[in-house]
Amino acid sequence: MSEGPLDTCLPRFARHGSYPPKWGWLPKVHAAVGQDPQAFSRPAAPVLFAVGSSMVPAMRFWALAFGLIEPVDGGRAPTRYAATERGRWLLDEDDGADPWLEEPGTLWLLHWWLLSARPCHVPTFWHLFAVWGMSLFSRAELRASVQRAADRSGWRVPSDNVVDRDLTALLAMYAPPTTEDAPRASIEEILSSPFRQLNILTFDDAPGVPAFRAAAVRGRQIRLQRNRPDGAPAAILTYACLDYARSAGHQSPGTMSLAALASAPGGPGRLLLANEPVLRRAVERTARTLGSDLSVVDSAVDGQTLLSFGDEPRVLAERVLTSHYQ
Repeated sequence: MSEGPLDTCLPRFARHGSYPPKWGWLPKVHAAVGQDPQAFSRPAAPVLFAVGSSMVPAMRFWALAFGLIEPVDGGRAPTRYAATERGRWLLDEDDGADPWLEEPGTLWLLHWWLLSARPCHVPTFWHLFAVWGMSLFSRAELRASVQRAADRSGWRVPSDNVVDRDLTALLAMYAPPTTEDAPRASIEEILSSPFRQLNILTFDDAPGVPAFRAAAVRGRQIRLQRNRPDGAPAAILTYACLDYARSAGHQSPGTMSLAALASAPGGPGRLLLANEPVLRRAVERTARTLGSDLSVVDSAVDGQTLLSFGDEPRVLAERVLTSHYQ
């Protein structure tokens, strides 16, 4: 049986309540579960997290989706959570790599973790970045494509309203809240998602369609900013290449085609919007700090450009991140 386009994802949509991950949420969750593993199930959770009661499940969802927390009790409805090794590495207040998510590359790193997770918690997001080839599209086109992908994956097809809740979160997370000729966005809108800084999604204005509150407008064209030279930092792109090689089963020194890394569904090129030349420059730049364990070489057999790693990809990926955050 062939794989469906969403088979690396959980068959669940819109579990975020239409909320994108907001400024400060992830550090708050990390601190809270460190003090009380049952923080999410406490009656005072909205007070603890300083959010409305409907946002508490969304905070838990995003921390789980990024791989920063995990349940520590079994069953279908866990009540106790703890930080993962990744969460501690990034967010520990005393010695975390970036406890307040201030380093520009951290948002790209989180974006990679969100979409490369196995399983991925956001199938609509995964479909857009990892599988779908469109760069300019409407909400209706993306919604229909997600529904077809769910059907081909053998899932129950989500309703229009359910996918629309995913699209609302997607656009609120990545797309700008306003345009040049629109009224000034409120502070709440500006703070609603740090991932807007990545400039991943933009809107192409259509005649007669008001620009204000862009994420809620159904008829506008959405543009995915592919193959950008100003995207993820070189170290994050290189880390993603090595992390992808690890997930593909490489557990020892070896090589992997840069063309495959750039074009494979779910690969770093697609998820981080980088083509083969961008990936090559990133690896070559990062290799200057790692030495001979990492390089770009041309195959003597077929002339392909290859990522060459002289150690286990997992080990090299950790070294790349450690060097980047020193």
